[in-house]
Amino acid sequence: MSMSAWKRAGVSLTLAAVVAGVAGCQSGEKKPAAGAAKSDAPVTEVLTAAYKKTAAAKSAKVHMTVTSPAAAGGTMEMDGTMGWGPTVMDMTMKGEALQAAPDAPEQVRMIMADNVMFMDMGASAAAEMDGKRWMKMDLGAIAKASGNAAAQKQMTRGLEGMNQDPAQQLALLLESPNLKHVGAEKIGGVATQHYKGSLSVAEMLSANKSLDVLSAEERKALLANVKKSGITGYDTEVWVDGDGYPRRMNVGVDNPQGEITVVADYSDYGTGVTVEAPPAGETFDLMEMLKGIGQAADPATT
Repeated sequence: MSMSAWKRAGVSLTLAAVVAGVAGCQSGEKKPAAGAAKSDAPVTEVLTAAYKKTAAAKSAKVHMTVTSPAAAGGTMEMDGTMGWGPTVMDMTMKGEALQAAPDAPEQVRMIMADNVMFMDMGASAAAEMDGKRWMKMDLGAIAKASGNAAAQKQMTRGLEGMNQDPAQQLALLLESPNLKHVGAEKIGGVATQHYKGSLSVAEMLSANKSLDVLSAEERKALLANVKKSGITGYDTEVWVDGDGYPRRMNVGVDNPQGEITVVADYSDYGTGVTVEAPPAGETFDLMEMLKGIGQAADPATT
């Protein structure tokens, strides 16, 4: 396998880490809790109403910016459409992670269908992969290959929240013990109301229903691993427009290497999203590619 293919594998893994990392920070599936404190009633009533409208819309257009330390991929931007219930995605990614290989495309189209992500790696990839330009990435299979049962379960469930479902984010925000109304602000010229709150690692894991598949021991191990990584908490902000939909959501993750932030601007709620997987003859599997690289590096494994 050529050196550029080795580098492209690195790019692919970086992209996978960015996407999976964002999903891990934001995935969840918990409906707003009833019986909130009366002192918070105005805030919880607004955000609960926004949750219901957003969940019912099932889709939207989005522009997302992910900012992370350079070692984790740097700044990435994504534009496109997404749907939740079922999860679908058709977005274009560009940013610093793509610069790792000189022949990498300037941007990568990503589509998600049937819980599998496909990335268009460009003409250079096709030239080296028998005309196959679409990389298939099954995060469940990747997690399974790691041998970590807890990670496997978390990532498999996390596929359901990978598209950054704004309704799920509202539900998690409503779990914040310090939820508050910041004030009126304009986002892209649109009048909105700004709300914010934060969750500790333990609170986030407790609120995140996608982790219910974990046993008590696995949940304990996951909490220990997250704390060991140095992540201390999650900060979430939302700007709700006059129609009761999130116009912008901002999630920040405290990290010793530098804060990771995800800023998503939403519009056109309820827009249709139709996604079809690329033809099998035009795809190559990331897991198979990595297996081939490993065998090339260590002939004894063949």
